[in-house]
Amino acid sequence: MTAMPTTATDSTGVDAAPTDSTDSPATGSGDAPTTGSADSPATSSAEPTTTSGRQVRAADGGRQCGARESRRALLAGCGTHRGKGLPSVAGSRGRSGQRVHEPVPTALDRREQHRQLIGALLPEMAAGSVVSHQSAAVLYGTTLWRTPLDRVCVTRNRKGGGRTRPFAKVHGSPVDRAVEVDGLPVTTPARTVVDLALTLPFEAAVVAGDALAGRFGLTTAELGEEIAKAKGRYGIGQAKEVIALLDGRSQSIGESVSRTMIERHALPLPSSQGNVLTPDGRFVARVDFYYESAGVLCEFDGPTEYGRLLRPGQDFAATIHRERIRETYLRALGFEVVRWTWDDLIRDRAARRLRSALSRSRPRPDGRIEPAPALPARPASIRAL
Repeated sequence: MTAMPTTATDSTGVDAAPTDSTDSPATGSGDAPTTGSADSPATSSAEPTTTSGRQVRAADGGRQCGARESRRALLAGCGTHRGKGLPSVAGSRGRSGQRVHEPVPTALDRREQHRQLIGALLPEMAAGSVVSHQSAAVLYGTTLWRTPLDRVCVTRNRKGGGRTRPFAKVHGSPVDRAVEVDGLPVTTPARTVVDLALTLPFEAAVVAGDALAGRFGLTTAELGEEIAKAKGRYGIGQAKEVIALLDGRSQSIGESVSRTMIERHALPLPSSQGNVLTPDGRFVARVDFYYESAGVLCEFDGPTEYGRLLRPGQDFAATIHRERIRETYLRALGFEVVRWTWDDLIRDRAARRLRSALSRSRPRPDGRIEPAPALPARPASIRAL
């Protein structure tokens, strides 16, 4: 089973594919933002025993002012528009004149930064705004890849009227149901999948859709219902193709991108996550993809061959030796094993190897394959708006 990318299980990104990185696009300064307190300004500890209406209104105004100032301070360091005086990711000049390099934010930094940006912006937005698109995926904690997080995405229940602001993207389309996440209204998982399929590049949409479908156990019927509602929206053609390719059993970004590669080269789509067994039912290995009738097993290795199996502190040579023994068992059962890395995906070597393996005839394998148990789904509690 392919390990998730090394940065984080649920992460976002625009980096080059070979690293299997899930970092999101660099936004603003390299530092993750810090949230200011929304508490009211400090007042004297000696409070009057009675409070007039004017005093109450003044206190309320102070608290609201404090909250607004906290949100403004947060916005100053978020998004692609840097606040005044904030250093760039590349660094700034110190007092000695030497360049001081700022730490590049990680994927989790950017996700947390985006969460804070959602919390800062939503109270300032019109009533009825529902968190949507990649912002919804961030709140759900699912995987994103090559997905911009510089603006908070919301949808309002109306036809058209979308607009782009410095820190927000407002979409206008009918929305009648939502899920509450951290006290915020968020589009349903199925609606979020379709929204992303309409707006993200194809591969990024498949990555996000696989993750959401797997986490929430989305069915073909649920996704089909949302696709029907999106009829006439821009990008509906691509969205239908994305939905047709989704597989909630995918367990990494690389596996999802691998399926888009297989589809792009007009190769037959494999089954995902299979347990290979001996003829008498003993477990041998779990594989990422398999073509049982053709006797072909496929493994995505990540940045380097066998690299997905290496854990911190483990010996690289011992890991390779153990994996080669595993492959020997699989081949002894009559299967052909095809492996690929990120570089193989980019240079189309993976497609050539797979096509060649599928074109060869071989005796029916002695081993058999069973679908591996799916990860438990987490149903969402949906309410009408």
